[in-house]
Amino acid sequence: MEIPKNIYNLPTHVSIIMDGNGRWAKRRGLPRYEGHREGAKTLENIINFASDMGIKWLSVFAFSTENWNRPKDEVNFIMSLLVEYIDKKIDKLIEKNIKLRFLGRRYNLPENLVKTMEKGENLTKNSTGMNLVVAINYSGRAEIIDAVRKILKENIKEDDITENNFSNFFYIPEMPEPDLLIRTSGEIRISNYMLWELAYTELYFTEVLWPDFNENEFLKALYSYQSRERRFGRV
Repeated sequence: MEIPKNIYNLPTHVSIIMDGNGRWAKRRGLPRYEGHREGAKTLENIINFASDMGIKWLSVFAFSTENWNRPKDEVNFIMSLLVEYIDKKIDKLIEKNIKLRFLGRRYNLPENLVKTMEKGENLTKNSTGMNLVVAINYSGRAEIIDAVRKILKENIKEDDITENNFSNFFYIPEMPEPDLLIRTSGEIRISNYMLWELAYTELYFTEVLWPDFNENEFLKALYSYQSRERRFGRV
């Protein structure tokens, strides 16, 4: 899709809670895993479009710590789909100069997935275009707890801990806070996602299910962002 000329004031960091895969499949009488497979195709389209537009950071919520409570077959499929997706798309990411990053706890993920994640990070580490951050086994509360643990482990003095440097102990310290958060499927909540980072983020909710979210829907979110005045507590 051609990039519109009336796009200005692009957000540096767009984050997406990709919701509605299961409902998309159910409405079509399909098993839930078909919704996840279709959602992966949507993700590829949005990654390419965001990169072409010049978005510097795109982060997506792929699997939360709470998602382990889903049926085992569905969880296993998602894990396998992540491995398959990363393996198949890594060459395209390199071609588009996209750096792949991952957010979340890795220690209880399947070994083959962790190895694939590390491979993707290593192969794209020299890319200088868009940063693509995929949150896997991620929880905003867990990230804060893990940051506190790092602080305690490093014996940092109480007076040396500030709001400005606390994020230095997060999973990706250099990642800027999202300017715009998009959530699909009509749910109006942030679901334990980037609890610290979203303090001043502009929120955009849409009824569109993730597999149906396309470039035009992405543009609607950007136009909404453009129309807002960000004050950060100021007048």
